[in-house]
Amino acid sequence: MIENKTIARPYAQAVFDLADENGTLDQWSRFLNIVSNVLSDATITFFLSKPTLSKKQKFDLLIDLFNSIEAENVIFGAQDLFGSNFLKLLLESNRVTAINEISEQFDVLKLKAEKKVEVIVTSASPLSSIQQESIARSLKKRLNCNVIMQTDIDKSLIGGVVIRAGDIVIDGSLRTSLEQLNNVLTI
Repeated sequence: MIENKTIARPYAQAVFDLADENGTLDQWSRFLNIVSNVLSDATITFFLSKPTLSKKQKFDLLIDLFNSIEAENVIFGAQDLFGSNFLKLLLESNRVTAINEISEQFDVLKLKAEKKVEVIVTSASPLSSIQQESIARSLKKRLNCNVIMQTDIDKSLIGGVVIRAGDIVIDGSLRTSLEQLNNVLTI
């Protein structure tokens, strides 16, 4: 079976191209996140999986549901036709289960277009604001884009940091250094 990430890629790219062309990246990001959250609800998922209901009935339920949501009054606002057509397309192609991945991949494309990158910095103990600023400056210079940084704590690192920025991993942890030293000494 094809993985949802693979299924989601062309949908995310198509929505991104449309949103980028119309200058509605933020609205579409919000819309996709709301749809993703709503469609992950177990009750909604159960309802949408019922084979006795037609796709039209499922679509009508979703439209009514989203029209009742007051999410900054922008869930369908300017992109009413596009948003409802997108939902219809997902239902007709049986791709509703890929909405989480579509939303995630859209946000990655959006960040890339905005020359931003999300970075997770994991350390053994909390980083000071000066350390965080220094890491952010260095990463901004190295990656040539603005950094959105999140910090995590992992006591097993002993010391140092592990930085994850997309596919890039910079492991400067003491644990990894000790493991590498151990490998060299045992050879």
